[in-house]
Amino acid sequence: MPEAVTDRGALPAALAEDEILAVRDLSIAFQTPAGRLAAVQDVSFTLRRGETLALVGESGSGKSVTSLGILRLTPRAPFCRITGQVLLRGRDGRVRDLVALPEEAMREVRGRDAAMVFQEPMTSLNPVHRVGEQVAEAIRFHEGLGRRAALTKAAELLELVGIPDPRRRLASYPHELSGGMRQRVMIAMALSCEPQLLIADEPTTALDVTIQAQILDLLRRLQERTRMAVIFITHNLGVVAEIADRVMVMYAGRVVEQAPVRPLFGAPLMPYTRGLLRSVPRLDLAGLGREKLAAIPGTVPDPLDPPPGCSFAPRCDHVEPGRCDAALPGLDLARPEHRVRCVRWAELAGGVA
Repeated sequence: MPEAVTDRGALPAALAEDEILAVRDLSIAFQTPAGRLAAVQDVSFTLRRGETLALVGESGSGKSVTSLGILRLTPRAPFCRITGQVLLRGRDGRVRDLVALPEEAMREVRGRDAAMVFQEPMTSLNPVHRVGEQVAEAIRFHEGLGRRAALTKAAELLELVGIPDPRRRLASYPHELSGGMRQRVMIAMALSCEPQLLIADEPTTALDVTIQAQILDLLRRLQERTRMAVIFITHNLGVVAEIADRVMVMYAGRVVEQAPVRPLFGAPLMPYTRGLLRSVPRLDLAGLGREKLAAIPGTVPDPLDPPPGCSFAPRCDHVEPGRCDAALPGLDLARPEHRVRCVRWAELAGGVA
């Protein structure tokens, strides 16, 4: 089967000493019957050891496609084209551009150097194989252990992620576990080879708040233990405030704001980010009847027919015709470590509460 078409341009393959990942100008486009669909465009960011980056935005903003593109889990050519660079520092210290790697080499990277916890564990786990065999598979492939030794390590991993009676659970099928336990199994699989990078795509969406808190606490403790870098994809801004070091807001396939957590929550510069924050229920105002919960009007634009200029302009309360729709805004450095894609951010900043 042919590999995904990639851009093998000769950009410098280098990372700072404490960096695990550097994504540079990543773009992902799909070929559809209706034409070329640009799902992700010119996404760039870096991630340091032990750091958590949260990707937020509405459904269809490009968060999950970005994560799948990093690990080259998108469809292959001619259905998908990936351009840019994804530089990853492996466990052996080598820095490789994942976009340029052949598929055989990528199989060595997935699970060992970078791993992913998928959004829905019931569809990600194989229903006809026992949990123990699925956790042990990556261990046998990457570590070269025999079946018995791999199952022993799998039991240790299940115990690590808080599954009771792990030896017995090795023989369970996914449908015999609760949603929280299935998610813990997915985390155990992702951590089985102690990767440098963990991508967690909505790992708590289908869980109740108690189990969600346990999963978040588990990820935090495991990260402290292993010093792995984490990309956390979520719609829940409350979760972002709790676990993330930096936030990257995406809209219509592009980064529209990027900053450390406190500056972004305290003084967001992009109108879209402000809209997301206003749509979060506030406990201090609950039941007081002071104001209705705000909502961003309209929907994410069709990627096959994007609007001219700023992609958020058709939904923005601060749109200025002839300026916002004239050209795509750049991602400006507004403050130290704080970038924003808006032509009016400077004049609107005075009104930020």
